[in-house]
Amino acid sequence: TAGMDFSGQNSNPVVFESTVTRRAEKPLKQENEDEADPVDLEEIFDLIRDIKDPEHEDLSLEALNVLALKNVTVDNAIPRVHIFFTPTVPHCSASTLIGLCIRVKLLRSLPSDWKIDVQITPGAHLQEHAVNKQLNDKERVAAALENSNLTDVVHKCLGGLGGKQHAG
Repeated sequence: TAGMDFSGQNSNPVVFESTVTRRAEKPLKQENEDEADPVDLEEIFDLIRDIKDPEHEDLSLEALNVLALKNVTVDNAIPRVHIFFTPTVPHCSASTLIGLCIRVKLLRSLPSDWKIDVQITPGAHLQEHAVNKQLNDKERVAAALENSNLTDVVHKCLGGLGGKQHAG
């Protein structure tokens, strides 16, 4: 990872099996072409579940239980999506980067009128308040995305998993 070393923070993470069926594997209901379909929790989760962990590049955030469907909230009326993510260790220095990856993926995938909130699950990180403040400050996010080293890491994490999704 260009200029960022997360080695040793959680060298042997617990890997979880997915319990959520992918949307593409579910039968589609008959849709009315004239009206916009509401966005649902599973659709949002499918967008972010395969983001790779910066420290464990062969594992997804879902496989590490950093992301879980139960931590996704969608309100089509506002429209707004809220994601809580849970770092694997309370001192994880990649937490801001993980949150940035989630935010960027949703910004690229949802219509521009959607409000996106990305936060650390309460009590899951020692710097929870500071990380949440950074992740939800548009100017800080824009500045971070002007840093080529950071954008390289974000693109790598968003690039898909290739072969294996989890070791178990």
